[in-house]
Amino acid sequence: MNFVQPIRDQETIQDMKDYLKGANLRNFIMFLLGVNTGLRISDILRLRVRDVTGSHISIREKKTKKQKRIFIVAELKRELQSYIEGKPPNEFLIKSREGMNRSITREMAYKIIRELGDEFALSELGCHTLRKTFGYIFYNYTTDKDIGMLMDFFNHASPKITLRYIGMEQDSMDMALKRHKV
Repeated sequence: MNFVQPIRDQETIQDMKDYLKGANLRNFIMFLLGVNTGLRISDILRLRVRDVTGSHISIREKKTKKQKRIFIVAELKRELQSYIEGKPPNEFLIKSREGMNRSITREMAYKIIRELGDEFALSELGCHTLRKTFGYIFYNYTTDKDIGMLMDFFNHASPKITLRYIGMEQDSMDMALKRHKV
């Protein structure tokens, strides 16, 4: 299994959003949901129009079977409202072009994320990249760097696991090696 990385640079994230918004709205919404909610791709692909009409997304996680309630931030809310306008409540958000009302597969989501990585010359991207990016940005750009809250959000057993998951452990090792002199 390959270890995937978060997207660490906010300017790159914005460039990716701009690119996707112009290229494919469905893929743009999938990306936005991932980096703004921290949901696993398996949960994002299960979302329907009715799940994103309020102020929160309420979902039972596929992997853990735990109930999760996630606030929909302003940018995501604005883009979702425009995207779902006129769509029936039971329609999948990340809808496949094949079949009547089916979401894309996890494999297709992976392909979309990998192609996005290729477009921006980023390797080590995969389905968990969006979730890890959410965690990385949440941790690094909130004033109190609340690893406990992020740990609870991800259902991790320890802060160490969460820091490794969002790439902070790697960043710390990289910084130590940059300072290392022999």
